[in-house]
Amino acid sequence: MSRGKASKPHIGIFGRRNNGKSSIINTLAGQAVAIVSEIAGTTTDPVKKSIEIPGIGASVLVDTAGIDDSGDLGLKRIAKTKSVLKTIDLAILVIADNSFGEYEENLIVEFKNFDLPFFIIHNKNDMTLLSGKLKSELASKYKTEVIDFSALRPDNLEQVVECMQKLIPESAYKQASLLGDLLSCGDMVLLVTPIDIEAPEGRMILPQVQAIRDILDNDAIAVVLKERELDHYLRKMSPPPALVITDSQVFPKVDASVPKTIPLTSFSIMLARHKGDFDNYVKGTPHLSKLNDEDKILILESCTHHVSCDDIGRIKIPRWLDNFSGKKLHYQIVAGLDDLPEDIHNYALVIQCGGCMITRRQIANRLKPAIEAGVPVTNYGMAIAYVHGIYHRAIAPFIKDGIEKEDYL
Repeated sequence: MSRGKASKPHIGIFGRRNNGKSSIINTLAGQAVAIVSEIAGTTTDPVKKSIEIPGIGASVLVDTAGIDDSGDLGLKRIAKTKSVLKTIDLAILVIADNSFGEYEENLIVEFKNFDLPFFIIHNKNDMTLLSGKLKSELASKYKTEVIDFSALRPDNLEQVVECMQKLIPESAYKQASLLGDLLSCGDMVLLVTPIDIEAPEGRMILPQVQAIRDILDNDAIAVVLKERELDHYLRKMSPPPALVITDSQVFPKVDASVPKTIPLTSFSIMLARHKGDFDNYVKGTPHLSKLNDEDKILILESCTHHVSCDDIGRIKIPRWLDNFSGKKLHYQIVAGLDDLPEDIHNYALVIQCGGCMITRRQIANRLKPAIEAGVPVTNYGMAIAYVHGIYHRAIAPFIKDGIEKEDYL
């Protein structure tokens, strides 16, 4: 996998070369995890380190290249640094020697574009103390905390940690329930989980594991079976389940087997509601019926993985969509959080995976260019349900009163 972020908050460390960003990473981590040197530009690509932050838990620190790097290679490093902004939950801007100028101002503009909370550390105060005037100006202008600090003599490290605790959004590490608003104590939820070529050896896939844990956390009962046991179990089961959740790949069979009186959805749609842009997915999915010949479809995977001969995003969805639309369509797949190969306006539709490996903020930032450009977006599970004619049933458990019916017809 490219990165198993799950619910871990990511904290990015930014600033000019040789301001001591890597030293701060090492101080926070309590060990030498980032290369430290007096030579400017030592850090080239973003470096990640998992740490434990009191009051928050498991977190990831991301060290970045200097925002004042130079030359052709330096510009590429700066671009890598800026690409980190869409993956983090909190930014720390490191300055030194009371220097604050255009580099920092431009970076703060980027923070605000991504709606990122941030604070400022004036590092190396063992060499130069923070000017009271500069501290007052920055605190007043940017409405954030400015901490005078020394990575070599971190006497006020607790102040830095407290600032991180205060500014990291709780949503970055405290996940809302997947299904809690749909379940009551003692409800039974039936999970249909195919064991096919894409199932990991000896394991369940992450959304299935997350669903089981969430059901148990809500004092409900999880029953797990494969699709071929479904009919037999439904005939014997009493009372019926409060909800059935299936893998999208067997939607048609499960839809045919489960009585229409029982709510039915998929693991992917469950995740779409939990941390995707569900309302925009609902509005965008019907555009599957409006595609034209030669349209380009962008498929966004959230992780890199071994591609099987029956891969859901790369093989099955394109095949199903070709059959459904009857059009000659072109597909581009982007794995992980890589940059898009083309301008977003060139696509007729974006299809985002469930996103089990990334956070809500990452998905929102991933989809933001498409939404701002007016390009329809949907989700694996919702697209699969739509092309199989069971879209309305599959999203019905999660439709809120505020979404107009015409938005999902």
